[in-house]
Amino acid sequence: MQKTLGFIGCGNMASAIVAGVSGKFLPAGHIFACAKHFDVLCERAPKLGLTPRKTAAEVAQESSVVVLAVKPNVVRSVIEEAGAALEGKAVLSIAAGVASESLKAWLPDSARVLRAMPNTPAMVGAGATALCEDTATFTEEEKAWVKELFDQVGKAIWVPERLMDAVVGVSGSGPAYVFLFIEAMADGGVRMGLPRATAMELAVQTVLGSAKLCAESGMHPGALKDMVCSPGGTTIEAVAELEKRGLRASVIEAVRACAEKSANLS
Repeated sequence: MQKTLGFIGCGNMASAIVAGVSGKFLPAGHIFACAKHFDVLCERAPKLGLTPRKTAAEVAQESSVVVLAVKPNVVRSVIEEAGAALEGKAVLSIAAGVASESLKAWLPDSARVLRAMPNTPAMVGAGATALCEDTATFTEEEKAWVKELFDQVGKAIWVPERLMDAVVGVSGSGPAYVFLFIEAMADGGVRMGLPRATAMELAVQTVLGSAKLCAESGMHPGALKDMVCSPGGTTIEAVAELEKRGLRASVIEAVRACAEKSANLS
């Protein structure tokens, strides 16, 4: 039997998932959503490929898998709004920092829970999603279905929940670090005389191509770096400058700070 998928909340992340699966992984008529601004949702619904509903309870009633896609501070209130409609449902939470233990305490006893942490590149089908393996109460069939769902918008991997804060530090917030790096590369090009548009295009394609090479070659990033660094050449000079100014240490500390903030919010 074909599953139905319901989103309580329909912001950027939910929209990215819907866009990646509607009409492909699931028929458009099997996807439902509600949002704070119902009129805006209705306007976007045809393009996204979903059926709008006014309330969380309506979404839950029509869906076999319900996605909590709201801000962490309103998760409990939308669960209470949906109420008995969540009984017996598979409930998937993509709200950052809300632990499975809290979700289980707020949901009906018969509801099954799985926590996930996707990231914004899902908007272009290149997301990284972590799924909590050890605290999930989904059935094995449901877990396999959810992994396949997130594989439609990138790559999904299973991790224990105790590592979810580290996931937030690496992949959840990681796109911001990469965007900052791209911007800095482009700024450097502009400083050295390149037109802004040219510098940005070169920086973006370089990061995109480097990531693809790293993913598809299976080589360690250090080995790939060494391939670019000729003895006494320009690249090793640049790498030495990055090391002197603490690029590697700064990124490591950024991941640590982000993960600790996530843990504190939890």
